[in-house]
Amino acid sequence: MKKETILVVEDEEKIARLLEIELEYEGYMVTKVNDGLEAFEAYKKGKWDLILLDVMLPGISGIELLRRIRINDQITPVLLLTAKSSVEDKVSGLDYGANDYITKPFQIEEVLARVRAALRVKAVEHPQEDESLLIFADLKVNSKTREIFRGEDAIELTPREFDLLVYLLTNKRQVLNRDQILEAVWGYDFIGDTNVVDVYIRYVRKKLEQQNKPALIHTVRGVGYVLKEAK
Repeated sequence: MKKETILVVEDEEKIARLLEIELEYEGYMVTKVNDGLEAFEAYKKGKWDLILLDVMLPGISGIELLRRIRINDQITPVLLLTAKSSVEDKVSGLDYGANDYITKPFQIEEVLARVRAALRVKAVEHPQEDESLLIFADLKVNSKTREIFRGEDAIELTPREFDLLVYLLTNKRQVLNRDQILEAVWGYDFIGDTNVVDVYIRYVRKKLEQQNKPALIHTVRGVGYVLKEAK
């Protein structure tokens, strides 16, 4: 059975180490990060079942990190670690989408109980994710049925356009050059000009950005393209 993954974001090493030891003893896979910006990078690169997040962090605050996470992710449970007197942090955290908060100093049994509870709720509300469903911002793509939705609007793509979009989605936030895209979507033995990538990017963009929807595919001048949040 696959172990559930937990990202612990805490800059006090003693607390972070305690959480790591106790959570691993309970059977979870734990990654520790002590900086807000580093935590955001770790969040983007990993696949997390739950995040334990301290409010007071170097880099960016836990509240700002939570805000960034919730822009595209409403599913991953986030439990805030807050100071006892910090009512404002608790309110802000809940407003930004925290699932719960734990007040410092805490008993480790309480932390473990709240982690179990949050994971149970997630399992009920979001049964095992269908790996064929690719979601980014308001874009949803089903790789099995080949259905595409931007918000509530269905989008029709040609088979090649669909393959291009899926490749961008599976490499979201990564800058991809034309040769990478060409080999992945058209095949290594394709004989033709790399400009075909630019042409198909324009086709897909036009369909995704109907009705003035924010851009998701961005040009990185001199390099290639990246699928990322609208600025």
